[in-house]
Amino acid sequence: QVQLVESGGGLVQPGGSLRLSCVASIRIFSAYAVVWYRQAPGKQRELVASIDSGGFTNYEDSVKGRFVISRDNAKNTAYLQMNSLKPEDTAVYYCHLRSDYGYGYWGQGTQVTVSS
Repeated sequence: QVQLVESGGGLVQPGGSLRLSCVASIRIFSAYAVVWYRQAPGKQRELVASIDSGGFTNYEDSVKGRFVISRDNAKNTAYLQMNSLKPEDTAVYYCHLRSDYGYGYWGQGTQVTVSS
């Protein structure tokens, strides 16, 4: 059974930083794209950043220049470095592994709260 475990969330002041991690218990982690989503209360889940198997990255406009997505295939782990955090970044952040064949796997989510 595939498991994704996110960690690294928490409470941080505006302007602060957090690094989220997503560890996957899956064979051939490198073959999957990794996508970070977030969902704020009362809002739809939205894509934050993605990195494909070749290392190509993509970011939602509001996080460009502040967030960095990366992966370490040897550790079956993906990261989301979040800098210059704003209150509007407050959400539950989810890791998603996406295959080229249309299926994927979700983590349980980790809460990020940006507040003074």
